[in-house]
Amino acid sequence: MFKIRLENTKDAEEFVRAASKCGGDVDLHSGVVYIDGKSLLGVLAMGIKRDMDVSINTAEVKVLKQAVAKFVVA
Repeated sequence: MFKIRLENTKDAEEFVRAASKCGGDVDLHSGVVYIDGKSLLGVLAMGIKRDMDVSINTAEVKVLKQAVAKFVVA
């Protein structure tokens, strides 16, 4: 699991594109809200400019984290 922050809709589109290339489930959550990280509508509905946790249930964690490295927050 790692945290990301998307600043605008372009960032959201880029994240969803990268997540969609992963074979397993990619979920975003903030507080008690969980959404499908492969759904642009879901990502936008959750809101941008907030820290979100990324959960991924596949061996491709490193690949996704590298693909979205510019959105990862410490």
